[in-house]
Amino acid sequence: MLGSTHGTLTTDFRARVEACGESPRTAVHSSAAPSTDDAAPLDVSGRPLHADVPDLDRFFRPESVAVIGASDTEGRPNTGITRQLIAWAGRVGARIHPVHPTRPTVFGLTCHASVADLPEQVDLAVLLVADPLPVIEQLAETKVKFAVAFASGFAETGETGAAAQERLGAAVRGSGLRLLGPNTNLNAFEEFREDLDGPAIALITQSGHQGRPVYTLQELGIRLSHWAPTGNEADLETSDFISYFAEQPEVGAIACYVEGLKDGRSFLLAADRAARNGVPVVAVKVGRTETGARMAASHTGKLTGADTVVDAAMRQFGVIRVDGLDELQDTAALLARARKPKADGVVVYSISGGTGAHFSDLATEAGLTLPTLSQAKQDELHQWIPGYLNVANPVDNGGHPVGDWRGRKIIDAILADPSVGVLICPITGPFPPMSDRLAQDLVDAAEQSDKLVCVIWGSPVGTEDAYRTTLLGSSRVATFRTFGNCITAVRAYLGHHRFTSGYRSPFEDAPRTPSPSYRKAQALMRPSQQLSEHAAKQLLRAYGIRVPREQLVTSAAAAVRAAGLVGYPVVMKASGPQLGHKTELGLVKIGLTSASQIRDAYRELTDIARYENVPLDGILVCQMVERGVEMVVGVTQDDLFGPTVTVGLGGILVEVLHDAAVRVPPFGEDQARAMLRELRGHALLEGVRGAPPADVDALVEVVLRIQRMALELGDELSELDINPLMVLPRGQGAVALDALAICR
Repeated sequence: MLGSTHGTLTTDFRARVEACGESPRTAVHSSAAPSTDDAAPLDVSGRPLHADVPDLDRFFRPESVAVIGASDTEGRPNTGITRQLIAWAGRVGARIHPVHPTRPTVFGLTCHASVADLPEQVDLAVLLVADPLPVIEQLAETKVKFAVAFASGFAETGETGAAAQERLGAAVRGSGLRLLGPNTNLNAFEEFREDLDGPAIALITQSGHQGRPVYTLQELGIRLSHWAPTGNEADLETSDFISYFAEQPEVGAIACYVEGLKDGRSFLLAADRAARNGVPVVAVKVGRTETGARMAASHTGKLTGADTVVDAAMRQFGVIRVDGLDELQDTAALLARARKPKADGVVVYSISGGTGAHFSDLATEAGLTLPTLSQAKQDELHQWIPGYLNVANPVDNGGHPVGDWRGRKIIDAILADPSVGVLICPITGPFPPMSDRLAQDLVDAAEQSDKLVCVIWGSPVGTEDAYRTTLLGSSRVATFRTFGNCITAVRAYLGHHRFTSGYRSPFEDAPRTPSPSYRKAQALMRPSQQLSEHAAKQLLRAYGIRVPREQLVTSAAAAVRAAGLVGYPVVMKASGPQLGHKTELGLVKIGLTSASQIRDAYRELTDIARYENVPLDGILVCQMVERGVEMVVGVTQDDLFGPTVTVGLGGILVEVLHDAAVRVPPFGEDQARAMLRELRGHALLEGVRGAPPADVDALVEVVLRIQRMALELGDELSELDINPLMVLPRGQGAVALDALAICR
């Protein structure tokens, strides 16, 4: 057994970390000179710590617009587009200038032969040409602020198109203008209803048609303020629009359909800005089944697919990921319009015990909190509801009270309970006049309450007056058509407000200079090589991560002496730069208790290595550490986000259960603990079948130190795998028993 002076993550821990030049909250990447510009803080790699918010006011509300390739010849595609742009310009109050080399006028407007002939500097140029590259170069000379390229045939077509898109992007980067597209559409120039009020949804779609369900929410009274169809994102991307929309006072929620993220860091910064401003971001991200083509040597590399990382990144920065367009529209609509919850408690109210029980089961399984109403509240409800019916939650009124004055009394009494933040009433089908009275009572009560009232109108018809007029006519009742969408939206609503109420940007605590640990570790790195276990453990030591007492020896006699110093029983392992998983080759011997066993083990290990043609730097004689929970902690490089940190059940369970959680730095102690709670095997850390609770504080400390290492070393560290990390009983620490590190 191994003793420890480990303490908890309190003042003692922080003092020890500061002594190593480290911080438990980390957000760094690699070594570089820090910025001295306080207005634009940078991390140690020179990357910004805040999102760069593009000024898109003149894109959505330009004063002047040029239409390059304008046409008024009926039957031509450009004609319809020109007509729509002229109408849009009229709505936003913009002057429009058609451009075409052979037309004197277009739809009665003076047409200019070229960009150079434009009568004024324009805010927005819309390119109706097959090859936008030459026009971009012309626009750069006239200082145009924004351009839109509809042309297709770029990255969506393969390598040749991708090369053409890269040339287009390079031209844009050197021009000073910002480009939407290519392969975009007219969605940005749709007509939005001006008669709707309240917070609006701003929409971002990479595929324009996928935004249609959200756009049509206007017909149900939900306001839409912007639509950004980003297309191939040669320049302007989803992250730019998230950052911009998060700053617009009329935007209550941002709805996104994302096929692929252009830059992971930009996305995190944009999501961080939205979280700091309390603006919910709801996203459909396609690609859940992608497992990634990378074959990794480490356990953690095998545990983490590309979509797992995207999912974790969205979750840790508060982006609400949904599966379908119907969930996107319902969740975004609720988050845009609902007030901040007064409590997390959900009460289900119905006229049918079966309906209430069914919905309650689904809601509880989804993680919603359905509190049992107090006995006093139940007694109050039984004034109007027969005593034989259950009113503890769900509340079953039996039907009849809905049809008279009692119905409103019941609803008001439920909403008055301080434990209740949301009332959900599933109406599985119309049953006039009772359903009409119930719908009206719910609307009237919602107008008088500061709590959320949700209704599920289950009729497949949807033409009923109670639904079309009463429920959809209310700005205070959130109306759904399915149980699932209601639960998804309410869970997102409560989760978003919990997340943002205590949100602190992890970028705020990002170290700006490398730690002393980094300088020690850098000297141990070997480019393009896998480190031996001994060298990998030295890397861990540099960051203050505890490893067993051990000695590297090159003879049987030295092994015997080392065992005496380390203390019996010992473990002996082959150590070499080409060794990954040693157990499969028989290169690990455990529980050795005598000098004769040491000599025999040394001989056997070296013989196996010789037979397998595996070069060794020696044999490790290690302290044997028992009685703990075996975990795995590691680092992999994600193509989109860079270094990611994984923690999960280790030892032989790692490849059997695949029970792991991943985070994308920066993250702090709260997220490290959240990772542990996500594990299916989290109960093992709490102590099961008489085992003592594990030292979770020590495990969290290791995760944060590994994060610091990964991000300071940056691309120099391709993979890191600690398996097992033995987490000892509470107060005794955690020990890295084995380690694998691959340098890039």
